[in-house]
Amino acid sequence: MRFLSTISSRLDGKGRVSIPAPFRAVLEADQYPGLFVHQALDFPALEAGGNRLLQEIDQLIGRFSPYSAERDLIATALLGGAETLRTDPEGRVMLPERFRAHAGITSEVVFVGLGDKFRIWEPNRFSAHLAEARASLSALRAELSGATGGSGSAKPATGRPET
Repeated sequence: MRFLSTISSRLDGKGRVSIPAPFRAVLEADQYPGLFVHQALDFPALEAGGNRLLQEIDQLIGRFSPYSAERDLIATALLGGAETLRTDPEGRVMLPERFRAHAGITSEVVFVGLGDKFRIWEPNRFSAHLAEARASLSALRAELSGATGGSGSAKPATGRPET
């Protein structure tokens, strides 16, 4: 199971937000008690998930020797400011103010599936990020097609040899 799709939601008056049902199902299958959340390092968003995200972080930290400055920096950034948010019976979590401030979240959020984890964005910030990601992907595709000697346009497959 993977976190997939983009789903919008609203915070209630107490700062709670409902985790989308498909995302809750992935967390339940992952057997994580709640929602592991930390501030994204490179984006004004929150990264969230369960055991698979924690395993990914542990593998990253494990690449560095114990007591190294790099290991300490990564562990501090990804684990030191993280929290496990508990879900209520309706599948809602309370987003702490420091997380909302980091992401610029006021009343609406967007949950964006990224496979083993997901991000929680303020909708306008996510729209800008998505536009930038698509532009970068378009440039990468053009670069890759040029690197293979292709013209960038695909020829239809006819099943016949070219003449």
